[in-house]
Amino acid sequence: MSNIRITKQFSFETGHALYGYDGKCKNVHGHSYKLSVTVIGTPITDRSNVKFGMVIDFTDLKKIVKEEIVDQFDHATVFNGTTPHIELANELMSRGHHVILVDYQPTSENMVVDFSQRISNRLPEGITLFSLKLQETESSFAEWFASDNIKSIL
Repeated sequence: MSNIRITKQFSFETGHALYGYDGKCKNVHGHSYKLSVTVIGTPITDRSNVKFGMVIDFTDLKKIVKEEIVDQFDHATVFNGTTPHIELANELMSRGHHVILVDYQPTSENMVVDFSQRISNRLPEGITLFSLKLQETESSFAEWFASDNIKSIL
């Protein structure tokens, strides 16, 4: 049976600031992120299975990504919790704002790595995360491919 890739797209609004950055993104600002999630697997061949012919039900993939990414990051502000931004984060949280503290600079590059781990951990057996594309603006995005992240065994 052939391997097939399927992709589901998501969108969410998230704010962030890049501590120590030398440009405008050092300021708190937000993006309308678009996330494309591509998984790979073989379609189910058991004719008695209600998901016969599917690699994974789009609804099942949506549930995973929604719980791991969209529900957590939508309308949140992300800060690197290991920088002085922690003071701003604590102030915002004390005022009821949804803040996420991460242990990395919240760039699209680092966020897509974080998202890859969160999603991969939830995928059912036989389904593998193939790639992610996190679009920050209409013309700027970061991509993660499983094939680029295979650790050699030597």
